[in-house]
Amino acid sequence: MLSTRIAASGLIFLCLALVFAMVPQRATSRLAPAQSAPQSGNEEPVPAFHSEVPQGPLPATMSPTLFTNLVAQNAYTIAAHIKKVLYQQPCYCHCDRSQGHASLLDCFVSKHAAGCEICMREGFYSYELTHKDRSSAQIREGIERGEWRQVDLSKYQAPLPAK
Repeated sequence: MLSTRIAASGLIFLCLALVFAMVPQRATSRLAPAQSAPQSGNEEPVPAFHSEVPQGPLPATMSPTLFTNLVAQNAYTIAAHIKKVLYQQPCYCHCDRSQGHASLLDCFVSKHAAGCEICMREGFYSYELTHKDRSSAQIREGIERGEWRQVDLSKYQAPLPAK
């Protein structure tokens, strides 16, 4: 009887050890060391982004009609028009760690951005600066400085004008 308890306890311990071994450790950003340098005055590394647009096509963003929130609809509408820019931007909600996103574009390829004010602000910030003829690198520098926090979401609470 004692040997059965010891064997059962050993088996349980082994199973728990295997479960803990398979649980991933805290995810990290998939950045090159040069890209993960801390922000100025902040010890936080820059989240994942791409420095160049790929040769092939980019994934489609989700349809704005899937969302009832007008701000989210506008964010996804805009994202569909600036995919190359969003592909080259980091996302400071750190979805690169929590969801494996490789850039801000991934937030709009999924439903993630619809429920994340950070993603929507960064998307609108990218859109606004794109219309001021800023490059993706210049937009990224502004995002890294936290300028996206200044985006006024109330401007996007009405339907966007047709173009």
